[in-house]
Amino acid sequence: MQTWPGFPEQHLAALGAHLQAEGRRVRLLVVGGAALRMRGVVPRATHDVDVLAAIDESGEPSPPDLETVRPLIRRVARDFGIPGDWLNTEVAMQWRLGLPPDPLADCEWRTFGSLDIGLAGRGLLIALKLFATCDHSATSVHCQDLLALSPDDRELAQAREWVLDQDASSAWQAIVDEVISHVQANR
Repeated sequence: MQTWPGFPEQHLAALGAHLQAEGRRVRLLVVGGAALRMRGVVPRATHDVDVLAAIDESGEPSPPDLETVRPLIRRVARDFGIPGDWLNTEVAMQWRLGLPPDPLADCEWRTFGSLDIGLAGRGLLIALKLFATCDHSATSVHCQDLLALSPDDRELAQAREWVLDQDASSAWQAIVDEVISHVQANR
């Protein structure tokens, strides 16, 4: 996985400047490694910015549709020599199964020209990282991120409730509880 110097802040700033030049404003909720890095939770670099939601003028989140700004995203990619999918909406598929409660709680907002980036709060990050760890492994970057968040037992219990709803198989609860035990043992 290749990463780039100054990523993602300088790339978001460039996109925000392009949006401003066109008289447009975009608000996005960012999760994953970029949110963790920008919030100072992890020092590791990331290769993309995971967008979970777009935020409308009334402050309500919805699945992101970046097609209208895709030419500007590609322009930033071209200008910086990075892949065109650096602003990634793949995680937004989670909308089909449901998001953790109150996804905008404890969101930290940063403004880059006409681009407002909401960095996901602890509760959302813990829930998504617990889910991703259960889906991958206790040796994955997702687990490393979850450990870096250092969730307390209450936060883990809240995340567990949502993560259990993501899979109805009988083995899923055992996987979730095993990951939680791993996190508790490695705090």
